[in-house]
Amino acid sequence: MTDPMPPVPLPAAAPDEGMPVAPRLPPAVVVTDLPDADDVALISDGLGAFNVQETGTDDRRPLAVLVKDPETGRVLGGLTGRTSLGLLFVDLFYLPPALRGSGIGSEILRQAEREGRNRGCRAGVLYTITFQAPDFYRRHGWRAFGEIPCDPPGTSRVFMTKDLV
Repeated sequence: MTDPMPPVPLPAAAPDEGMPVAPRLPPAVVVTDLPDADDVALISDGLGAFNVQETGTDDRRPLAVLVKDPETGRVLGGLTGRTSLGLLFVDLFYLPPALRGSGIGSEILRQAEREGRNRGCRAGVLYTITFQAPDFYRRHGWRAFGEIPCDPPGTSRVFMTKDLV
């Protein structure tokens, strides 16, 4: 079953001299689980440009703290995120089981927080899941500011923050 989209008023194209303006069709709205990288970039760049226009601040930068095999240089795990408008966002954090509990996760988080401070971030934001690492983050000074139940039953997304200044 489809959910009808109400008509979206679109600006008319400027008519050529003496030519009538053809009506424009409304844009198609498409759901996909395989967005094209160029399409994702267009959305990200468009939002970034809007944010710069509204705030006058152009500080959005990706961030990665990588753990590499010393012999092969291959990435084994790490953290990815970004900094923007005074916030450090931790998006993904993964270590293979063999590296967990070794202290390397704490070092990764410390380095991400340090880089956030170096970039002028006043706070960090992340979410984790109750079966993942909320206690790890709490041990490093992060605090929960929200929790939303998710699947499987009894599980929640835990939204956390930490002051970096």
